[in-house]
Amino acid sequence: VQLQASGGGLVQAGGSLKLSCAASGGAFRLYYMGWFRQAPGKEREFVAFIRRNGTIKYYIDAVKGRFTISKDNAKSTVYLQMNNLKPDDTAVYYCAAKKVPTGLATLDYAYWGQGTQVTVSS
Repeated sequence: VQLQASGGGLVQAGGSLKLSCAASGGAFRLYYMGWFRQAPGKEREFVAFIRRNGTIKYYIDAVKGRFTISKDNAKSTVYLQMNNLKPDDTAVYYCAAKKVPTGLATLDYAYWGQGTQVTVSS
């Protein structure tokens, strides 16, 4: 499956952005999807996960209550709605896909999008 992330940009603290990740070349409904981010000088970190049928979601504590992951199998797209953004959210955001339900780490994902830059100014 090929993934194409979009929707990043520059926003002031407290603002919102919605990231999209469009998939092609595979049966999207079979994939478990995740969002990761990588800030300058830091390792890529897990942000959010959604089960392939959309029923179960996980988030890192830093984004709980502010970010929402969703999946539209009909459109082969996964989204990350980000509200009340903070400067610490500044990073390149990546979407990723896998066919197995276990594991939230970077190495558990076989397919990656190219990343979209999110910059939050204070």
